[in-house]
Amino acid sequence: MASTPEWWKGLENKDLKNIDDDEDNNLMQEWLGNSMGHKVPNHGWRIALSHKYKTKLTTWSLPPLTQVPSVLGLAFRYLKYYKDLRSKNKRPCMDFFNQHALKTIYGVPLGGIGGGTINRGWQGDFCKWQLKPGIYTFGSPLADQFIVSIRRHNTTIYQQVLSTKAPTGEPLRSWNWKYCGSYAYYHGLYPRAWTVYDLQGPKVVLTCRQISPVFPHEYKDTSLPTAVFSWDVENNGNEEVEVTIVMSMENGIENDVRDVQSAFSIKALGDNKVSGITMHNTMYKDMPFTLTVGATAKENVTVTHCSSFNPMKEGSEVWAPLLFNGRLKSKPGMFSLHVCEHTACAVAASCIVKPKSMGETLDFSLVWDMPQIHFGDAGKHYRRRYSRWFNGSNAGASIASYALHTYPEWEKKIDDWQNPILDNQQLPDWYKSALFNELYYITDGGTVWLEVDEEIQNSDFLKEYGKFAYLEGQEYKLVWVHVLVLWCGYVCWYIGVGTAVGILVWVSASILHSNPTQRKYLMDGMIAPAKTPNVVPHDVGCPGKGYRDFLVKRGFFFKLDAHGGGQVDDCCKRLGLGVKGVEALFDDGARWKLSMLVTTLACGSGYLRIHQFSKAIVMQESMRHDEDNDGLIENSGAADQTFDGWCVTGPSAYCGGLWLAALRCMEAAAELLGHKEDEVKYHELLVRATQAYQDRLWNGEYFNYDCSPNTNHSTSVMADQCAGQWFLLASGISDVLPDDRVKSALHKVFSLNVEKYHGGSHGAVNGMRPHGVVDNSSVQSNEVWTGVTYALAATMIHKGMLKEGFRTASGIYRSCWQRYGMAFQTPEAVRRNHTFRSLAYMRPLSIWGMQHALENLD
Repeated sequence: MASTPEWWKGLENKDLKNIDDDEDNNLMQEWLGNSMGHKVPNHGWRIALSHKYKTKLTTWSLPPLTQVPSVLGLAFRYLKYYKDLRSKNKRPCMDFFNQHALKTIYGVPLGGIGGGTINRGWQGDFCKWQLKPGIYTFGSPLADQFIVSIRRHNTTIYQQVLSTKAPTGEPLRSWNWKYCGSYAYYHGLYPRAWTVYDLQGPKVVLTCRQISPVFPHEYKDTSLPTAVFSWDVENNGNEEVEVTIVMSMENGIENDVRDVQSAFSIKALGDNKVSGITMHNTMYKDMPFTLTVGATAKENVTVTHCSSFNPMKEGSEVWAPLLFNGRLKSKPGMFSLHVCEHTACAVAASCIVKPKSMGETLDFSLVWDMPQIHFGDAGKHYRRRYSRWFNGSNAGASIASYALHTYPEWEKKIDDWQNPILDNQQLPDWYKSALFNELYYITDGGTVWLEVDEEIQNSDFLKEYGKFAYLEGQEYKLVWVHVLVLWCGYVCWYIGVGTAVGILVWVSASILHSNPTQRKYLMDGMIAPAKTPNVVPHDVGCPGKGYRDFLVKRGFFFKLDAHGGGQVDDCCKRLGLGVKGVEALFDDGARWKLSMLVTTLACGSGYLRIHQFSKAIVMQESMRHDEDNDGLIENSGAADQTFDGWCVTGPSAYCGGLWLAALRCMEAAAELLGHKEDEVKYHELLVRATQAYQDRLWNGEYFNYDCSPNTNHSTSVMADQCAGQWFLLASGISDVLPDDRVKSALHKVFSLNVEKYHGGSHGAVNGMRPHGVVDNSSVQSNEVWTGVTYALAATMIHKGMLKEGFRTASGIYRSCWQRYGMAFQTPEAVRRNHTFRSLAYMRPLSIWGMQHALENLD
């Protein structure tokens, strides 16, 4: 933290934990090992491989009868639309008939940013694949494993697949399966993970450390589609042993198309060599890729490999030679394969370990190289960012060699980034885990990081930083949903300011664009243009077939190949920000300047479409929603904001608060640019709007939900009613509402939405009636939104309510990560009846708003 106030120093860690550590201990209660492994950190998400979750959650349940009328029209429109799409062999971007079932298996995903991801689950399975942008394949190829072989006196005394699985049938039946999970545990602290195996018989402890290149303010290595597995071997016995670790990998997932695979051995950047196998795959049309497995050969480490074996057979090509002498056998060269022939490879690294000592580290790398991609049926191809440095037929081997040489530098940068937070004794342990592990979405959220095309070469920023975007959710396949920038923008600032500038590019490029094609919107059935000019689009497109035909609500789509980055270059030049000098924002205390601009461009409300540098065109467009000329916009009663299933009519706490924040930012931006006339204009408008907001919504304790005649929710206590104040506080701009009223509203939310809901142990429910009963008037008012809960906690911290903020956030973290097994797939919403909605959603990244608030405490 940048500075620590005296009153914060006096706050005890136990005061912030709120809930005892039984939840953490429950995940490890089956652990029977004697050693906790080698240099496993104290903080993170830890679980025994034998753990079984007791509470089962499902995707949905029938709504109560009172909610049926509000969703009936949408249901019929969706069914018709779904049927039409399926008749064309297409799927909607929100496929409610094929939602992801909750599998309590996922771990820290592998890979850098924007090159695709592979998830290695906490039980060791490679279980989720996102190689094609935004498209997820769920499967755990049986051959994707680590194997250990231990020899003493030239005899194999122990050989085991490090998997708790017990497969049946012919595939790999010669292998020794069903490792006892009670003697192993997993520890995740994104972007690294540790798995510790305590091998009781041979008295050997294995610690597998998984490293991906994700850390702040680096724009080359963080784009690489690779991960490193570094194995530390501890011999606790009284005799010398030879230990061999094998990494085996199938070429693709399930019934994929195969091509060829080849062995390689290249000199690394240092004195060592990297040897391994590259497997070529053509399962995706026009997007061939390779999978490369490599290992470091050094003075005391021997690397051998098996170039090809059939994972559908018994697997003796791997198991027998390993059992015989701890080595693999293979012929050199390239191997051609028949189409649809199952094949896999294996790479082994061996070392001698003295008694009562540590051996050499055994290092492996996995690389998936898909340098060229396209979206859906589109014919246009894009190059991934990493292809700027690694390209060609040998790119996989080159990346593997580079990763194995460079990963110690990656780890130092990760430590430098994380340790100031991890070492802060005032912060509760669960928070440290939540803060870093929620970052999994920055890579696993269908993220793309692309090189610019010829059409926008005039943009220096895009040339330098590329184009960056990710999905609304793994089930809601919409790219860069601007309404969610409010919650997730902090992550872009912390990971790299270049990606934050990219937000400006995407939004700026889309404002003036229009598409007059008439579309029916499913949420309300209205027919309207796909995109009107002078407004911010809802999102910038979808990654799969037919997705651009799908419009859920009257937000707008924009083509993924949008251009117009020159506008952003000009804006930043006027602020005195050069391409290379943008990072200086993190050093000179001026971060709020660009943050403020992001606010004016994409604050989150359906009405909040402000663009200072387009001569307030968007502002003028938004003002037409001020129906009574009091400076405050009114909601339409349609799905015009992020709570699209909890419609708002007239002035509202949420949208009205964001509107006030936008006006304040416009005023500050005009002052920054020296536009005196605009500054006066927006100030006068802000004064009128602020007065109207309080006159219409303040009830003496909090701000009413809206001004609709619906008495079932108009006076409800909304958890997110102070969203506008949160963004102003976070941007370093003075608030516009009286401090005592904001604090009163936050205390009301805490007492009702948090403490009165499951005793404060499940986060903040969206809506509560004033007398302490959950607002069941809509399908969203009775949900707990994970991202909103973290944002609410951040707002409380900004206002000095630290205990309340941490109490609020701890409930949702412990529910999702510890009670329900939703690790690395945090959903958009959870409900009281053990149901959830939209696994793996981007909004929980708002937890970094809490860290931002802590770093800026007065």
